[in-house]
Amino acid sequence: MSAAIGRGAHPWLRGLVGGALHALSLSPGAESVAAGAPVLLQTVALLILLAGLPRQSSPRGAAVLCWVYGTVWLVGATGWMFVSLHRYGGLPAWMAVVAVGLLCAALSLYMAAAGWVWGRWRTGVAWRDAGLFGAVWLLAELARALIFTGFPWGASGYGLLATPLQHLAPWVGVYGMGWVWATLCAWVWWSLGSVSTSAPAKSSGRVARLWPAVVVALLLTLGAVWDGARFTRVVAKPLQVTLLQGNVPQDEKFSPSRQIEMLVWHGRQLLAAPGDLVVAPETAIPLLPGQLPEGFWGQLQAAFEHEGRHALIGVPLGDFDVGYTNSVAGLSSQSASLAGQMYRYDKHHLVPFGEFIPTGFRWFVRMMNIPLGDFSRGPLAAASFDVKGQRVAPTICYEDLFGEEIAARFVQADQAPTILANVSNLAWFGESVAIHQHLQIARLRSLEFQVPTIRSTNTGATVVIDHQGEVTARLAPNTRGSLQAEVQGMSGVTPYAWWAGRWGLWPLIGFGALWVCATAIWGQRRSDRVGI
Repeated sequence: MSAAIGRGAHPWLRGLVGGALHALSLSPGAESVAAGAPVLLQTVALLILLAGLPRQSSPRGAAVLCWVYGTVWLVGATGWMFVSLHRYGGLPAWMAVVAVGLLCAALSLYMAAAGWVWGRWRTGVAWRDAGLFGAVWLLAELARALIFTGFPWGASGYGLLATPLQHLAPWVGVYGMGWVWATLCAWVWWSLGSVSTSAPAKSSGRVARLWPAVVVALLLTLGAVWDGARFTRVVAKPLQVTLLQGNVPQDEKFSPSRQIEMLVWHGRQLLAAPGDLVVAPETAIPLLPGQLPEGFWGQLQAAFEHEGRHALIGVPLGDFDVGYTNSVAGLSSQSASLAGQMYRYDKHHLVPFGEFIPTGFRWFVRMMNIPLGDFSRGPLAAASFDVKGQRVAPTICYEDLFGEEIAARFVQADQAPTILANVSNLAWFGESVAIHQHLQIARLRSLEFQVPTIRSTNTGATVVIDHQGEVTARLAPNTRGSLQAEVQGMSGVTPYAWWAGRWGLWPLIGFGALWVCATAIWGQRRSDRVGI
């Protein structure tokens, strides 16, 4: 009986350890130790999963192992949601814990399905099983990115920054990077024969088992010395930018007693900011237009009527009749008034529960004390804000998770953004790893599109990222201040921006599905031949 219990415990233990290491690879500590620490931790985590999968005697066993791995991975990577639900949302602690756990468990059903498909169609041939594993891994991550508006936070590709695989970003994007990494890991591990993927097969010798590892090592070496293909080029002159970070605690952001102080600080910073462009974070002005003190907006507007001065300011817009939007207002010499034809970006990809209420869940939102819970969506392919020949494309908060949606702005090459600008407010999640993880996400977007990113946030990370995904200037998180830096815009369209802008993630979905179908058909024919 003890032996049976031990065998039954292996999937859970492997899933718990592997998932925890995968989550740890997305922590700030991993980045501070060494540039290669995240991918090392993530790869070890995956190898633990790969070592356990062939031990499962049924598709169900493989599904359970992958589900446990995925659940622990997501709980560790997104546990900061507890802070917003409990500390700021007012949800009882036990209910917040249950809500986070159930969400992660539900999202990991995609990974469970991937394990089941792999267990059903595995062949015992290392390269075929590795290809099948990579395909189902890709499909599971794409499902999490798309279904029910998507929640792809913590995708495996983000752990591949500062590795040779980051050069794949402008070609296949973050999910393609994760697919290549998962496939290569599986191919090498199972080819080395540490654990057979099925019943023992005939050995073709040590050299045959080692050559995949040699090939992968050579590919990674070439990737390390390759500087990467260049699809964008310098355009116009660099901009002198000022990025504001108000560091307003979330429980004070919508407090009437603090709003005047917030308005005064942000107003003074906007008026005094030097350079070509000043950016204030998401809801830096937390009041609707009709709620602002008399003359406040007019003073800001007048300050940016002078030629050469520009501002992007996070502010909610709208009214009861037309609806409300989470927006970025653009002020310049061309802007007229708050109600006129000024530049305006309205957030397109809204946060469930925070910015819109999914059908059937209004009871859940009523239990929380979170304002601004029902916004209208803006357009997908929004126009950029023109600043001295640079086309600055705003996104708001976690919108920059969805690279395929940003890619829609690159369909017309002559109107494609030359600088991405993200305004955000992660104060909802306190001093958690969410700040570090969001920085990883922004760096990947710059790699995918080969354009710089500027980020103005309430609590961090307020940074400037160049077109190669490197942070060139930053403010310390959870502090109040302004960051002044120079940003060089880049013009051009990467292959990823070209195909994702037109077809979204469907090419990757089609590729993964075709690979799975081909493997299943081959396996069925093989079974039929053996049966005959």
